[in-house]
Amino acid sequence: MRAALFQARTGTDPLLGARALVEAVEAAARAGADMLFTPEMSALLDRDRARAAASLRTESEDVALAALREAGAKAGLWVHVGSLAFRADDGDRLVNRGLVIDAAGAIRARYDKLHLFDVDLGPGERWRESDSYRPGDRAVAVETPWGRLGLSICYDLRFPALYRALAEAGATILAVPAAFTAPTGAAHWEVLLRARAIETGCFVLAPAQSGVHADGRETWGRSLAVDPWGAVLLDMGQDVGVRVVELDIAQVEATRTRLPALRHARPIGPVTVAP
Repeated sequence: MRAALFQARTGTDPLLGARALVEAVEAAARAGADMLFTPEMSALLDRDRARAAASLRTESEDVALAALREAGAKAGLWVHVGSLAFRADDGDRLVNRGLVIDAAGAIRARYDKLHLFDVDLGPGERWRESDSYRPGDRAVAVETPWGRLGLSICYDLRFPALYRALAEAGATILAVPAAFTAPTGAAHWEVLLRARAIETGCFVLAPAQSGVHADGRETWGRSLAVDPWGAVLLDMGQDVGVRVVELDIAQVEATRTRLPALRHARPIGPVTVAP
């Protein structure tokens, strides 16, 4: 599988975001990719809630998603849209949703971010995602021509049970699109991604937002591709753009045979606390 990762510096104008996504599809197709992976909040990244709200639409009305579906179908390329922000159809807050689009432009899967980022990291780094977004209620994997793809978004990375569940459901590739903050990225990004790959025996593809954005935030970048043994196949540094990495899917079975931790897992049950 030839996977293309798009590292972005998304701003506050969703039309510019849509244009950048279409250009990423075109770049991935020129590079001979089979599938493009984009980061979290691929079309609009804006911490000003009132300004962002004026630009957000439901999934069926979203300009960036429509443009991506058309561009992907024209290029004959699968696309994993790391996430887009939508108004929920029932009007109850927003959703942070990843989507998988096939080479004909059809939506094959949707995943709403399970774990919302509500943290205080220090001066100027306070986030309350749950003030605007509602969490998803299920894990999602989807069949692709290259194997089963397990979906997640950013803060989900800190919850290993999700990735074990996806691997036990047959996932061989795990997508971790993100807009990691600079402080948490510097401390934890690579080590967590490599840990998820090692624990599950899966490839991990993590396209990210990078740099200082129009709304003033700074994201870590360093989009990574990691193999099932935990080796980093691609590190995109801080530069915006599209890079392609070759995945030998046979490595998944070879690694799981060599180190069969998934098969060795046993039910834990309640923890006994000794006095």
